[in-house]
Amino acid sequence: MKLSLMSSSKYYLFHFCFLLITSTTLSKSNFQPKTLFLLVKKDPSTLQYITQIHQRTPLVPLKLALNLGGESLWVDCENGYKSSTYKPANCGSAQCDLAWSTSCGNCYENNTSRSGCNNNTSCYNVVSNPITSTKSEIAEDVLSIQSINGSIPGPVATVPNFIFSCPITSNLTENLGKNVKGMVGFGQQSPVSFATQFASILKFSRQFAICLSSSTKRNGVIFIGHSPYFISLAFDASRDLIYTPIITQQRYISITYPHYVRIIRASPEYYIQVSSVRINGKTLPLNKTLLTLDDENEERGTRISTNVPYTELEPSIYNVVSKAFISEMPKEVKKVAAVQPFKTCFDSTYIGVSRLGYDAPQINIVFQKQNVYWTIIGANSLIKVKEGVICLAFVERKKPTGQAIVVGGYQMQDNLIEFDLSRRRIGFSNSLFYRQTMCANHNYA
Repeated sequence: MKLSLMSSSKYYLFHFCFLLITSTTLSKSNFQPKTLFLLVKKDPSTLQYITQIHQRTPLVPLKLALNLGGESLWVDCENGYKSSTYKPANCGSAQCDLAWSTSCGNCYENNTSRSGCNNNTSCYNVVSNPITSTKSEIAEDVLSIQSINGSIPGPVATVPNFIFSCPITSNLTENLGKNVKGMVGFGQQSPVSFATQFASILKFSRQFAICLSSSTKRNGVIFIGHSPYFISLAFDASRDLIYTPIITQQRYISITYPHYVRIIRASPEYYIQVSSVRINGKTLPLNKTLLTLDDENEERGTRISTNVPYTELEPSIYNVVSKAFISEMPKEVKKVAAVQPFKTCFDSTYIGVSRLGYDAPQINIVFQKQNVYWTIIGANSLIKVKEGVICLAFVERKKPTGQAIVVGGYQMQDNLIEFDLSRRRIGFSNSLFYRQTMCANHNYA
């Protein structure tokens, strides 16, 4: 049986009520920032991108992994979560509907309650890390991040009732980096994604942009809200963006309360249409069917993900890309043995290096039109794996099914990528190295 979770009118009514409550506190300060920011840094052990927020009463700094396609913010509440303002959402409430609750019920632990497991009638959803997922209590608490004033930090913005999720077990953090306490989700179509909540509360456009640093020692930045997005004092990186539409997709979800039913729900993942791939201007002979997203089960097509460290390609696509890349490399650059997880590696002795990285064949990811494409240069296509050896920084997909292309973090580094949810489009800047700057050259630290 297929049902929608709620009618659009009911959804907007709940959304309005929630925002009215939350916005009241902010309006008292007459502080209405148009852009917020988070600093983000690559963890060298997990290759995840880590940011930090302040949450709870009193405020506590929390390290979180960035999850571009995540529905919401989730935080480990089992280990040391103490807050005088924590409030679990009750079944049937607006918060439950906004957070896409899948069940309701009691959670008992020796007849005591805690954050994430209360003995009242709470509502639950499902949250995940890159490996697994679990049931999670929907709740509210205080959350604050910093705003932007031009090209420098501005005042702190605090939301008193920010909706998030508390997993009922703490093992969801086991696959995250050291001292990382959860994940911050920026997924499209989710009413409680990080950027959407702030946009609704502070009344700015639903958009954000990520600028991931290639360094594990220096921060990149996530902008939440309106451009300009200043990288360096005077350079607005948003002026170079080329756009392609976001593809909206649906997925099946099982709800167990008050009775079992399967529903169709909006997918939070970011899908785009890639029509072709060019290397040094030559269009590759790819299977066009694989490049088209399957409407039924979220397979094929192209997805953008910060959970994937290197772009993953379906095996036949990988083979074509690898072969073409090798043929376009300078003849004096020789192939060497593979170094996991990479299959295509080279002796770096005779390859040149410039401000754009290694002198590699230029890769163009072509979108809806032949003249609309994203350029991947040597800094994002080749990676040094050990002394004297570099590899093509794309990997072959191991799973039998999935997307044909999953654009990973390495290819996005030192590019500004804007997610304009209001206009349903994604903007790509090409490498900031062309502008003689990089994502770490901001003034928000």
